Amino acid sequence: MINEREARAAAGLLFLPGIVLYLTAIHTGTADPLKPFGAAFVLDMLIRVIAGDRYAPSLALARLIVSRQRPEWVGAPQKVFAWWLGYGMGFAACLATGLLQAPLWVTLALCGTCLALLFLETAFGICVGCALQSRFSRTAPQQCPDDTCALPNDADTPTTP
Repeated sequence: MINEREARAAAGLLFLPGIVLYLTAIHTGTADPLKPFGAAFVLDMLIRVIAGDRYAPSLALARLIVSRQRPEWVGAPQKVFAWWLGYGMGFAACLATGLLQAPLWVTLALCGTCLALLFLETAFGICVGCALQSRFSRTAPQQCPDDTCALPNDADTPTTP
């Protein structure tokens, strides 16, 4: 189980410097400001999926920030899927920027997509990775925030007259 409040706070903690450096990269016309952040982001995501959420720096800081709030527990499999997605996108952006020397717009597109997903998570509680996990996994996600993964039963389905 993962504390949804911690996950959302950690997304916000990653989004804030990410968007500042993203806008700096646009303004300067170079991806150089994004490189250290991209490396830190990829490392944070890798720690989450390999070592666990207890050891990821952004989640540890988020845990301190929301420690006085009541936890909202959600299923771990869908969050881990979302974190793998974040890792993959971050790794692809770092690879494009560094080794492949891709044009700036490629890096900005990858980073912009990742930042949009972080924003959806932190501002609205929408976990796109969780939604994708429910489509591509053989097992349905469990314990989604606000029962967003629950299927409506026939009694809850409105009928048209």
